Amino acid sequence: MNLPSPPPPPDAPPHLEVKGAVARITLQRPSVANRLEIDDLQRLQTLLRAVNEDANVRVLVLQAQGRHFCSGFNIDAVPGVDAGALFEQLSNAWEAARPITIAAIQGGIYGGATDLALACDFRLGVSRSEMFVPAARLGLHFYEGGMARYVSRLGLGLAKRVLLKCETLDAQAMLACGFLDEMLADGPQLQEACAHLERQLCALAPLAIQGMKKHLNAIAGGTLDRAALRQDIVQANRSTDLAEGVRAWQEKRPPVFQGR
Repeated sequence: MNLPSPPPPPDAPPHLEVKGAVARITLQRPSVANRLEIDDLQRLQTLLRAVNEDANVRVLVLQAQGRHFCSGFNIDAVPGVDAGALFEQLSNAWEAARPITIAAIQGGIYGGATDLALACDFRLGVSRSEMFVPAARLGLHFYEGGMARYVSRLGLGLAKRVLLKCETLDAQAMLACGFLDEMLADGPQLQEACAHLERQLCALAPLAIQGMKKHLNAIAGGTLDRAALRQDIVQANRSTDLAEGVRAWQEKRPPVFQGR
C-alpha cells in the first residue's frame, strides 16, 4: 500500500538557528526557488545583526531549502522598488559580517543572490549548481557593490561574461573561475564538507581570523585602514589566544582559543 507523501512545509521567511559557535540562516521559500521579498531582505539584515552581536558565534552558514539556492529578488516587485540598493545594502553588510561566512549552494543561484554568495568568505556547491544574472535581459543596471565584488573576486573578464553576456555558468565553470571553492557530488556530501569546514574554522583563533578577514576584504576593495590594521595586530599579539597557540604548538596538542 502506497501512502501519500506528506505535503511540503509552507514557504516561510529566512530562519536563524544557533548551535554553539555556528549560526545557520536558512532560506525557506523552495516553491519559488527561494526568491527574496522586500521583507526577506529586511529580515536577513535583522538576523545578521543578531549574529554579529553574539560573540560566541564564529561561523555563519547561509543555506537554503529545495532544489535552488536562491533566485534573487522577486522580479514582480521591481517596478518602483530600488531592488539594487536593497541588495547592495544586504550584500555589503554580509561581506562585513564579524564571523567567517559560508554559502552552502545546493542548486541554482541567480541574480543578486550571486552577489550575496560572493560576499561570503567561502562558497561550497554541488555538481548541479548553476549561476545566471539576467539583469541586462530585464533592463536592470547591476549595482556598484555587486560589480566591484565580481571584478575583485572573479576578474573583469568573468564579470563581463556574467553581467554583459548574461552567460550561464554550470558548476564546473563556477569552480574553475573561483566562484566555488569546492564542488561536491550531491547534497549529503555538501553537508559533510560544510560541517568539516565549520570545524576547521571554529578551531582557529577568532581574533586573528576575524581581523584578517576584515583587512583582506579592505585590501581587495582598496579601502585598507592601516591604523586599524596595526591596532588589530597589536591586539592579537597581546591576546591570551596567542599565548595559548604557542603553548599548544610546543606541547603538540590542539589549542583551545577563547577569542581574547
